[in-house]
Amino acid sequence: MKKILFICLFLINAKLLYADTPHFIDFKYILNESNAGKGAQNTLKTKLENGLKSLKEKEQKIQKDEQKIIQQKKLISAEEYKKKVTELRKQVSSLQKERNSLLDTIAKQRSKARNELLKNLNPILENYMKEKNIRIVLDKKSILLADENLNITNDIMKVLNQKLKSIKLN
Repeated sequence: MKKILFICLFLINAKLLYADTPHFIDFKYILNESNAGKGAQNTLKTKLENGLKSLKEKEQKIQKDEQKIIQQKKLISAEEYKKKVTELRKQVSSLQKERNSLLDTIAKQRSKARNELLKNLNPILENYMKEKNIRIVLDKKSILLADENLNITNDIMKVLNQKLKSIKLN
């Protein structure tokens, strides 16, 4: 009887000790390596690459137009030359605006995807904390040194991958 009482007290103390020990999670890893996070990153990367490719083609066209205008400088009137240079400057300005717009759009979509992922992650983390009787979970980047047994990243990642297959970016 004393052995059973001792084992019960030990298990209760172990459970309380487990609850008082802070655990940690690597949010960056989850954002980058979860199925939904990877999918969103790949989509955004493709959009950015395609947009930059299109901008590069337009930039090359503008450079060719610039070379033509320079070659025609002595052959055309000063007024005509001024018109063409003004038009070229408008094209350059338009290209810069388009580039800024592309980068801004990608940044907004990346932020939206991150927020969506975190919105889905919070209830999963809360349920895990309740199930395991954990009081506090810290982000790994805030920790200098910790026992790897306190890392719950993989457990949370498994649940997140089951619940959230992808993130809608539009």
